[in-house]
Amino acid sequence: MVFLAGILLFSTPVRAEIQNRVVAIVNNEVVTLYELNAKIRELTGVSPGELKSRSEEMFIDTRRQVLDSLIDQKIALEKIKELDIKVPDEEVDQAIERVKEDNQLTQEGLIAELKERGTTYESYRKSIRRELERMQLINYEVQSKILLREEDLKKYYHEHIDEFTSGGKVRLALIFLKQNVPGDRNEAQTLHRKAQEILSMIQNGKDFSELAGKYSSGPGAREGGDLGVFKLSELNPEMAKLIKDLSSGDVAKPIIRPDGIRIIRVVERDGGGVKSFEQVRNAIQSILYREELDRRYSAWIKELRKKAYTKIIF
Repeated sequence: MVFLAGILLFSTPVRAEIQNRVVAIVNNEVVTLYELNAKIRELTGVSPGELKSRSEEMFIDTRRQVLDSLIDQKIALEKIKELDIKVPDEEVDQAIERVKEDNQLTQEGLIAELKERGTTYESYRKSIRRELERMQLINYEVQSKILLREEDLKKYYHEHIDEFTSGGKVRLALIFLKQNVPGDRNEAQTLHRKAQEILSMIQNGKDFSELAGKYSSGPGAREGGDLGVFKLSELNPEMAKLIKDLSSGDVAKPIIRPDGIRIIRVVERDGGGVKSFEQVRNAIQSILYREELDRRYSAWIKELRKKAYTKIIF
């Protein structure tokens, strides 16, 4: 159902199509100039006229590809009718609810978004229904015939091992004791004592994040001193050396600088390296499944297109 996330942002109205000339005939269906121009605008983000002004060659190539795609859609639509594929209202409602949830929209917000894009909720429901019907068609004609072998998954793993190799990562937290007057020995000694007290409290089981919220003047103090996740290669040499042998939960010795004292904690650590086949098996399966689905669908549509009557009119 991943496709649904994009429908909201890219659905286009279908009003006034009969007022536009026909640019292609596909069996008993037609593709209008309005449809073609709307789809070009949807995919490129600019009007056909603007695209043409930028590059005549790009415009012609884009127009050809988009028209081919629309012809394929018309062929698929006829097949949907032939197979009498129907999607219940309940499934349409569920799909729309998922879109709203993914985009954090209320019903009123969804209607407002659609209105802003020049379409109605009723037209949007129709577009959702058509997309669900198309997915059922793909499942009926293509998806159900896909079988991935274990040896294919392992072959992909070994041929793309670099994709499953990562450098080490570490999540760090900080307590920063700021020295307001650099060079002031009395202030420096006070900060040093405070740092030792904090380290002692940590050793005695006091929560680091609570101490950060109470004492730290550094970034992320309100979030327990959390600095985020870093690749080890992103750390400066001094920091990398300091935490080199630390495990998750360990606290490094204080870093003393003229502007203050930094107490660093390794919150989590991922040593990196090559992920095992079992760790990435599902990801590989998804990759190969999508590739095979695209290949089979393209081949299937190509065969249908050979049998269809198509005429392009420009």
